[in-house]
Amino acid sequence: MKPVALVTGGNRGIGRGIVLALAQRGFDVVINDLARTADTDGVLTAAEQHGAGVAFVAGDIADTSGRAALVDAAFRSFGRIDCLVNNAGIQVKVRGDMLDVTEESFDRLIGVNLRGTFFLTQAVVKRMLWQPPAAHPRSIITISSVNAVVASTNRAEYCISKSGLTMLSKLFAARLAEAGICCYEVRPGLIHTDMTSAVRDRYDQMIAEGVSPIRRWGEPEDIGRTVAMLACGDFPFSTGEALHVDGGLNLRLL
Repeated sequence: MKPVALVTGGNRGIGRGIVLALAQRGFDVVINDLARTADTDGVLTAAEQHGAGVAFVAGDIADTSGRAALVDAAFRSFGRIDCLVNNAGIQVKVRGDMLDVTEESFDRLIGVNLRGTFFLTQAVVKRMLWQPPAAHPRSIITISSVNAVVASTNRAEYCISKSGLTMLSKLFAARLAEAGICCYEVRPGLIHTDMTSAVRDRYDQMIAEGVSPIRRWGEPEDIGRTVAMLACGDFPFSTGEALHVDGGLNLRLL
């Protein structure tokens, strides 16, 4: 029996990179996103070409009323979930002075990035604990951001939502260690995706000027390989850890 991963926000960008890396490492994959699109069909086909069984489940992780149906459908796809990858997340609609942040924007970011992730993880974990044991490692992997620890005052609500994921990962790690479920946080840096397209020119210049020691954009595949390594159990004596995949952006340099 192959291990099964559920990847939220899997249609494109970092999510796509994660899905394909897991498929390459022998996982069957359930992709969740808001709706099935041409991007969905593309990533499903690509994952199948790597030998993975694939399924798609539409659903909004922030939707309280629909979350149970999302989880039920995900578990029905292959009968179990061995790895949950919390990748779904949103950015601010407008970057600007944090003194102008509205409650609507704050609630929107917290509702998806933090509240939705917490309660989806809670629901999936309860089902994982009921599953019959398997030979595969089990894990919860949460994609946050360097902004969990790096302040950007022009998108304060985003930073706050991502910093909350750090504690979320630690809490689930402490709660689930006895059950043999390891929990990790992955902090991407500047990753070349649609989400960063609006600030591409600014970040191009920052990268050229050395904002990170490795002077290039990160790619979704960089995050995917990291997630696959964790999901495969390559770090069995670690849990609650955060891995920076950011070209060294987090380093303090003189």
